Amino acid sequence: MTGNIDLAILQMVNGSESSFLDGLMVTLTSGFTWIPLYIALLYLVISNNDNMTKIMLIILCGIGCVMFSGGICDFIIKPMIGRTRPINDDMLDGIIYTVGDMSNKDFSFFSSHAANTTSLTMFFSLLVRNWKFTVAMTAWALINCYTRLYLGMHYPFDVLVGIAWGALVGLLLYLVYLKVYDRMFPDVEFISSQYTSKGYTIITIDIVLLTMSLLFLYAILRSFIS
Repeated sequence: MTGNIDLAILQMVNGSESSFLDGLMVTLTSGFTWIPLYIALLYLVISNNDNMTKIMLIILCGIGCVMFSGGICDFIIKPMIGRTRPINDDMLDGIIYTVGDMSNKDFSFFSSHAANTTSLTMFFSLLVRNWKFTVAMTAWALINCYTRLYLGMHYPFDVLVGIAWGALVGLLLYLVYLKVYDRMFPDVEFISSQYTSKGYTIITIDIVLLTMSLLFLYAILRSFIS
């Protein structure tokens, strides 16, 4: 029953008759597209922390988000569960829409894309504490999740579990960060329109948001051209 519901929901959001949307989803789902965003997040961290210890603590927690959310998924859960991706299931041939030569030989449960983007969104949103930043990062994570359904790479349940796991990992890594930080440095609350409560400048947050906006624009323009 669950599998039938999973497939029915997937069919509602999988694919379209639009070559523009096909190209857009392929671009948005690629990790290479978002490299400038990761650089902007690194700039945010470096610009708002005054010593290398603080910077490295955040970087290690960010790496931990990816390692524990996506790493455990890819190397432990997926091989153990062995759920076939929709696009690789011969029984769904002609039912699931595929884009070009999109394929992946590993398994479907659960989505490491969803887990990775959600864990980073959770961690950095708690770290920065700015509503515009949180909304933008959440939108980024959800759009990445949607691309996996559109392209037939995962079932909805795979994505939902990935979101839940990623949120848990991001929260736990933030709590680890907070525990280590509080032992090493005094907690300072910033009260200013130029800073968030955790001391992150609005201008550096705006740089991250601008980078994200430009990357979405790049994906749209590339889809029109290709």
